[in-house]
Amino acid sequence: MNRLDGKVAFLSGAARGIGGATAKRMVEAGAKVVIGDVLDEVGTKHAREIGATYLHLDVTQEASWVAALDATVKAHGKLDVLVNNAGIFNGKGVEEASLDDWHKLVAVNLTGVVLGTRAALPHLKKTKGNIVNLASIAGLVGSQLDPLYSLTKGGVTLFTKSTALEFGRKGYGIRVNSIHPGLIETDMGQKTFVMRAQQVGTNDTEQARKTTLGLHPIGRLGVAEDIAKGIVFLASDDASFMTGAGLVVDGGWTAH
Repeated sequence: MNRLDGKVAFLSGAARGIGGATAKRMVEAGAKVVIGDVLDEVGTKHAREIGATYLHLDVTQEASWVAALDATVKAHGKLDVLVNNAGIFNGKGVEEASLDDWHKLVAVNLTGVVLGTRAALPHLKKTKGNIVNLASIAGLVGSQLDPLYSLTKGGVTLFTKSTALEFGRKGYGIRVNSIHPGLIETDMGQKTFVMRAQQVGTNDTEQARKTTLGLHPIGRLGVAEDIAKGIVFLASDDASFMTGAGLVVDGGWTAH
C-alpha cells in the first residue's frame, strides 16, 4: 500500500520539517527522491542520511526551478511526482504586516507553487505523473490571527483545484491534489506559538501551545510524519482516482 516503487519524486523545501519527513517516507516507499531547498548544508546532510539527492533551489526564481528539474530528469530519466512543499509563515495581521512582508509571503507560498508547476509540466506530461501542493487548514477556513498567510494558502487550495481541471481538460493525465495540515510540531510550528503569544500580548509560548492543543479533538498536536503519510498516499497509485481534492490532516481542528 502507498508504494512509490520506480517513481521519481522532487520535493521543494524538504531539507527539514514536513518536507524532510516526506522525503524520508518516499525513499522508504521505493521512490528515487530529489530534495530542492536553499538550506544547502542542512539539505545535503538530510539527503545523504536518507538516501536522496540534494539540489539547490530558490522557489521564487523560474530559472532555478527549470535547472533543478532538468537536473533531476537528467539524473533519473524522468519525473513522476512534484511536491510543492516550500512555504513560509507570517503571523502578522493586515495592519501590522509591511508590504515587504506580504511580497515575501507571495513569492514563496504562491509564486513558488506556480513556478514549480510550470517547470514540472513538460516532464509530468510524459509520465502522467502527479502534483501534491502543501496548503493548510488556513486555506480552508478563516484565520483571525493570520489573514495574509491564510490568503496565500487559500490561493494554493484553489490553484490546486483549477490546475486539476485544466490538466484534465487538456488530457494530460496529471493529477493535482493538496494537503491541509493543522498546526504541526516543526520549526514553523514553534514559530507559530511565538507569534500567538505576541499577538495576545505575552511571551508565554507554552500557554499558546496549550491553547492550540485544546483545538485538537484528537488530543495531541500533529507531527511531520502525520503529514508525510498523507502526501505519500496522494502521490501513490492508491490515490489514482483523486484529483482536485484536498486532504485535511488536522487532528479534527476544522471539525469545530
